[in-house]
Amino acid sequence: MTTEKQEYQPCDACGVSAEMGFMINENDDIADVQIFANGKTALESELTNYLALAKEVNANFKVETTPIDETSTELTARIQFECSAEKLIFELKSRSLAK
Repeated sequence: MTTEKQEYQPCDACGVSAEMGFMINENDDIADVQIFANGKTALESELTNYLALAKEVNANFKVETTPIDETSTELTARIQFECSAEKLIFELKSRSLAK
């Protein structure tokens, strides 16, 4: 994945430059989720919430997670959607899950 830096042009009428909304880039369809909790059970429980939300957006998603054990305190999941817009919708909805 690459990130393109864009220069914002000031408005001719008022001289203000602002970033509004999100950029939807082609092939930007992978959401990275980091979960912090104590132990495998708690991590898996939190991951279940994110996967349920991903399924609401589109049931045809793919997920990869870092390996965890009983002493783990962090889990990283990469959730791949079919298009960039689905990733964006997921990220906006998942803000309510982040603690």
